[in-house]
Amino acid sequence: MAAHRPIHEARITRMRIARGLWRAAINCLATIGLLLCVVTFTPVIPWYAMRLSGPWYEPKGDVLVILSAAGPNIGVIDPSTYWRCTYALAAYRQHAFERVIVSGKDVAPDMRNFLIFGGVPAEKILVDNASGSTHENAIVTAGMLANLSGRKVLLTSDSHMFRAYHSFLKLGVDITPAPIPDIVKRASSYSARWGLFFAELDETLRIAFYYYKGWI
Repeated sequence: MAAHRPIHEARITRMRIARGLWRAAINCLATIGLLLCVVTFTPVIPWYAMRLSGPWYEPKGDVLVILSAAGPNIGVIDPSTYWRCTYALAAYRQHAFERVIVSGKDVAPDMRNFLIFGGVPAEKILVDNASGSTHENAIVTAGMLANLSGRKVLLTSDSHMFRAYHSFLKLGVDITPAPIPDIVKRASSYSARWGLFFAELDETLRIAFYYYKGWI
């Protein structure tokens, strides 16, 4: 009888482990299901984009700064950069800026061409074709803004505005944020929400990294 006890105890241990794994699997699936419902069927994606965008000020001033989005940067403007330039063009047509700065490595010249095609005089546009990150956008553009007077306006996507604006603020640049409805608009499509969820997750990690580096 005593010889069978270790076998019996081992069997009980295996059963407990199996039950623990089963409960963990059920909890994991329930969490995934809940996340799926929240991301797909609630307004959490546009809500978070609005929190990151901050106040929505009218893009009116003397100098307009447009930041490019991360993209292929091979001579083709990615969708987010396209919409930033489109809204910048609309802002210019409403309130003609004295200067327009486009900033983004390998894509700024194409942003410039887009704006010229839309009616912005070429001599008004300054190009930063060196910045490969938001931190570099702020550093290079801050140097350009130091020589320009008047009210400065920063235009970028809603979810990007927090990191961008605070990057300029950290450098002591007095600039007015003018976010555009990028994720807020695209989140109207249910099929796009998971891609936007991961985009916002990525942006959140970048914000944490910028805090860690002391850049915001």
